[in-house]
Amino acid sequence: MSRIFQPLTLRSVTFKNRIAMAPMLMYTGQEDGKVNDLHLAHYAARALGGVGLITTEVVAVEPAGRISHTDLGIWDEAQVAGLRRLAEMIAACGAKSCLQLAHAGRKSMVDGAIFAPSAIAHSAQHRTPQVLTIEQVQAVVRAFERAAERAIETGFDCLEIHAAHGYLIHEFLSPLSNRRDDGYGGSPENRNRLLVEVVTAVRRAWPEDKPLIVRLSADDMAGEGGNTVTQTTRLGYVLKALGVDLLSVSAGGLTPVFHGEIVPGYQVEFAAQLRQGLELPVGCNGSITSSELVEAVLYSQSADLVYMGRELLRNPFWLLNVARAAGVEPPLAIPTYARATGPYERGH
Repeated sequence: MSRIFQPLTLRSVTFKNRIAMAPMLMYTGQEDGKVNDLHLAHYAARALGGVGLITTEVVAVEPAGRISHTDLGIWDEAQVAGLRRLAEMIAACGAKSCLQLAHAGRKSMVDGAIFAPSAIAHSAQHRTPQVLTIEQVQAVVRAFERAAERAIETGFDCLEIHAAHGYLIHEFLSPLSNRRDDGYGGSPENRNRLLVEVVTAVRRAWPEDKPLIVRLSADDMAGEGGNTVTQTTRLGYVLKALGVDLLSVSAGGLTPVFHGEIVPGYQVEFAAQLRQGLELPVGCNGSITSSELVEAVLYSQSADLVYMGRELLRNPFWLLNVARAAGVEPPLAIPTYARATGPYERGH
């Protein structure tokens, strides 16, 4: 029996299957950070394709935290209505929804000053960031908390904090990008402090019955001296105690070069290690494009949820073809889509 179509419940939210749409920037917004028709069409198509959980692209908690000028935002009350419409659209199309909160840190490409824990540029092509003062770090925590409060108004089912891929929180976590000598740098506990404070504030604001997810790079994959899965597992225990319900496990992104082989499922091993060590639900990703690989991940209990990105860009209805091959008739928002998944009795 296919494991792909088994439900997964986190708190009060049940995903109808184990496939999640990974967060992927589409760069189709505008300066105001508001949702537009392209966002609605993009996410609705994947929801109609049967995906259990739709995760948004990054949604910036403050203007300086955008990766680009076309990112979505939730730093202003005026942005809530569009996000609410997006959540409603995803629900109408039969999927659960997750809003990803993020701050780009030194990887921001917007005009004006960019910020990071230390004055170290991401690459030769990026600007050198300004060092955040302690007061500014605390302001970032408040920005995440206010974003979570606004997120309640949007009606999204889940909330995700992006602490991976070399963006601001990951920059604090790694000794390669964090050279501070105050309470937010030095020891692993100090480097973890920003994420711990953000999670604490967001969990306090976010409804108790709704899941909170954290996206982590389990290993910096940036050569000598970076964080490894061992350090990330220690952090995972802290996040679990703070009320995090699932870790979305990735790797790399701190530097432009990924120091490792990139093959189908190349990041699954990190998810498996964290799941085994923490006894906490995890999601995995990493060039996963076939149902056979997804089934292997789930059967081996390497992960509880599989995030897919590029394959869903290529084919929003990938999962309907998988269902048909597996002899499964999944619930569909538009019943006539059953023509793609199995027996269908034509109406009159």
